[in-house]
Amino acid sequence: MNHPVTIREIAGEDFAAWKPLWDGYNAFYGRKDRTALPDAITKMTWSRFFDAYEPVRALVAESDGKLLGLAHYLLHRSTIQIEPVCYLQDLFTTEAARGKGVGRALIEAVYRRATESGCPRVYWHTHETNATAMALYDKLADKSGFVVYRKAL
Repeated sequence: MNHPVTIREIAGEDFAAWKPLWDGYNAFYGRKDRTALPDAITKMTWSRFFDAYEPVRALVAESDGKLLGLAHYLLHRSTIQIEPVCYLQDLFTTEAARGKGVGRALIEAVYRRATESGCPRVYWHTHETNATAMALYDKLADKSGFVVYRKAL
């Protein structure tokens, strides 16, 4: 990448450039083809970024007019502290942007937004097989030691 990378809030006119990143993120986690997310979920997710009453926010990484990555995060309450907590829910960069500091820049931008919002902590999950991303995450955060359990209802 010969052009600088800018991290910014997502804008309404970004949908066409954001959607391939969103699809790539979901495909990485096995949500593609017959297991792809329904369009209604994508449309609702997109609309939440622009709803002031929703806690979901989105950042994008841009260089030379092209989107290279996304970070979706949300602020929520906690039972163990007064201040809100920031959950980094989705992080994705194009393959060409990987290893070039784009993921780090997105995470650090989420850190700044969380700090500005009064959050003393940011956390996220990743799959245990996501070794490439974990090499970055290990430099930017501490592993909590918690194991995630879930049950579809």
